[in-house]
Amino acid sequence: MAGSATQSLGAKKERIARRFLRHHGLSCIAKNCRSRFGEIDLIMDDGGCVVIVEVRFRQRNQFASATESVTAQKQRRIVLATRHWLARNPHQASKPMRFDVVGIDDVAGRQQIRWIKDAFRVD
Repeated sequence: MAGSATQSLGAKKERIARRFLRHHGLSCIAKNCRSRFGEIDLIMDDGGCVVIVEVRFRQRNQFASATESVTAQKQRRIVLATRHWLARNPHQASKPMRFDVVGIDDVAGRQQIRWIKDAFRVD
């Protein structure tokens, strides 16, 4: 997929994930927070807990599902980007925090959403 088409598809999947999470009671703090370390797709609030959300999409998941595609290297980049975001938003730093993954898989033409709360931890 070309760059702009990929970005457009990514934005669409992030909107789906954001709506899904809002439906489950979370509210959006920020989205697409970019830094030199990478991008945080969504930052949500879950009853006072700051939730860093990685959104993944797979059209074909023959090797790994969308949620399984968040590698240790990707997790490190998310953590670094989160530290950068917290340095710019220190009022959020004292709140509890967790890292979630929302995976959207296309299975036989239907989207399946899988939400993994507390998907990984920071050492």
